[in-house]
Amino acid sequence: MMTSKQKPPLVEFLRQMILIRRFEEKAAEMYALGKIAGFCHLYIGEEAVAVGAIGAANPDDYIVTAYRDHGHALARGLEPKRVMAELFGKATGVSKGMGGSMHLFDASKNFMGGYAIVGGHIPVATGIGFAMKYEKKDQVALCFFGEGSVPS
Repeated sequence: MMTSKQKPPLVEFLRQMILIRRFEEKAAEMYALGKIAGFCHLYIGEEAVAVGAIGAANPDDYIVTAYRDHGHALARGLEPKRVMAELFGKATGVSKGMGGSMHLFDASKNFMGGYAIVGGHIPVATGIGFAMKYEKKDQVALCFFGEGSVPS
């Protein structure tokens, strides 16, 4: 068992990247077949970003992300079957089938979810970070966002 300060070996990073790629390929297939409703923003080609950044975080650190959140959820350790169930709108999903592709969430893993409003999650991550600083906790809030989230 790894302690909170130990990091997984590089082979684990590769396994996670392959898991994310295969998950996203299956999600794309099911979306094309009309099995997944709503929007489905894929993370194909960005697997190393989530795996590397989240791999550097401690288990008690917080993760906040936007609507392209499947890869982040899987890299954080959310169960692939429960994440896929969420995409299908099933009650066994990580958000009980009500969040869909853009709103994955698991408080037990400090995964504070994906947010559909571009940049809307940045204040959430900022608040979490402020709370940790205020309480003098040795944690970080890792926030993922794209260039469209900030003014130019």
